[in-house]
Amino acid sequence: MNATAVKPTELSHESTSRTAKAAGLTLHYHEAGPAGPDAPVVIMLHGGGPGASGWSNFGANLPHFAARFRTLLVDQPCYGRSDKPEPDRDYFSFSAGAVVALMDELGIERAHFIGNSLGGGTATRIALDHPGRVGKLLLMGPGGISLNLFSADPTEGIKRLFEFSLDPEPTRERMRTFLTTLVHDPALVTDALVEERFAQATDPAALLGSARMAASFARWPEDTMLWREAHRIACPVLLTWGREDRVNPVDGAFLALKAIPDARLHVFPRCGHWAQTEAAADFNRLATDFFSH
Repeated sequence: MNATAVKPTELSHESTSRTAKAAGLTLHYHEAGPAGPDAPVVIMLHGGGPGASGWSNFGANLPHFAARFRTLLVDQPCYGRSDKPEPDRDYFSFSAGAVVALMDELGIERAHFIGNSLGGGTATRIALDHPGRVGKLLLMGPGGISLNLFSADPTEGIKRLFEFSLDPEPTRERMRTFLTTLVHDPALVTDALVEERFAQATDPAALLGSARMAASFARWPEDTMLWREAHRIACPVLLTWGREDRVNPVDGAFLALKAIPDARLHVFPRCGHWAQTEAAADFNRLATDFFSH
């Protein structure tokens, strides 16, 4: 493990890459920013879907956050370069335990969290089960904590995800179709992005991890219904949503907004499931202000 801080001007995928043993797993993460013991920490947890990782979700945002915070982009278990174990409980709880163990290994007592989609569910579970480890919580179109009031299940984005994941011979075209549901502007889904995510998603280890993650949702479905526990979240929460989100539609925000004692909601116009990409400047500024005050 190499914990040397990397300056924002020197950031790259490899220069920020780290691994550590936590909860019996090898977890991969990217780290940059201030390294002192008093530096505020932000941990970012990526969404699910084929080819997802901490870098694929938040790599472009890292320079902004690393200028102010010790910032970690964690590959959750079953994703990226982290181990692909078979969860022994619901995925949110399993991943939350691994992330908290990583914090212990790195000497991080408390952190702010950003959780996107699947990562939003993990971050929420950390806030519920380990409240002393969470400063503030920013959730982006999160899973588990949202409940669709007006939109049918499964949503368009989830249908396209299933089509890719369940296809015995997935194609680049199915990958493009899935990625297009994540954004409002389809021009963001470039050939390079499709190729990168397709290569990552069809790696045998990634296929195994995806299958094991999905199986945990099927085995413990009720434990992933975090909205039933939302009233217990004690920390300040910022819910963020793209108005045109086709994976976790914006009407899913309202139960969480009502139930969480200290919650506020920001909706980005002309934006889908990837606010950190489609509304990057506004998202970065909003998150920085939230964590700094």
